[in-house]
Amino acid sequence: MSNSIEIISWNVNGIRAVANKEALAWIDERDTSILCLQEIKAQKEQIPDKLFEKEFIEVLSNSGQRKGYSGTATFSDLQSDYTSQCNHIDTMHEGRIVETHYGDIVLFNVYFPNGQKDDERLAYKMKFYDDFLAHCEALRKEEKSIIICGDVNTAHKEIDLKNPKANSKNSGFLDIEREWIDKLLDHGYIDTFRYVNGDEEDRYSWWSYRSNARLNNVGWRIDYFFISEDLAENLEDAFILDHITGSDHCPVGIKISGLPR
Repeated sequence: MSNSIEIISWNVNGIRAVANKEALAWIDERDTSILCLQEIKAQKEQIPDKLFEKEFIEVLSNSGQRKGYSGTATFSDLQSDYTSQCNHIDTMHEGRIVETHYGDIVLFNVYFPNGQKDDERLAYKMKFYDDFLAHCEALRKEEKSIIICGDVNTAHKEIDLKNPKANSKNSGFLDIEREWIDKLLDHGYIDTFRYVNGDEEDRYSWWSYRSNARLNNVGWRIDYFFISEDLAENLEDAFILDHITGSDHCPVGIKISGLPR
């Protein structure tokens, strides 16, 4: 019998809005052990009590300083040994990371910055990327295994968005952003969805609210699970739940073994 668990990641684009739509009720129909949410747009005390019937044993949130903006939350059936908000990476204190340690495995729930606003913000995004990878590499030197999930705000390859040529000069598909994902993979991390599903086309995790983009599946795959390559044998599945609505993103997930229960 497998000891694998399901981990789900979803950029909810406002946890209170999702609660009002009852758009997380589907969690009660799944055996999800860890749920990682990004862009919760709420302070800790504003997170609704009734998102679902399921009761997780640990709820960790990182709301950041600016109200109604950004923020991450991790709901877990596993008791963590250590947690961090990684403020040395998230230097603007925007609530972008929840780091949880489960034995020798470290799970990162990350809402990576968006670089579309201006060049200064793009530079911040790239520094965040590099500082984050350096932090992960330091942990690997301590013989930790790494799971990274969240909204990376970059599509990696042309297959990962509907209109690559039209977006080649836009943040989210710039060469320098895509090259960072190349660098991540070169450092020994695995894009779990591609590892399991190969070059499956037209699989996206975000759609603009404009022009019926979701109805027409004009999307981007910008939400990921990456794992350090030492966990490859533990990976049982990687998937996109594109039938679930309630946000401009949809949930993504993996099934993986090796986490202490």
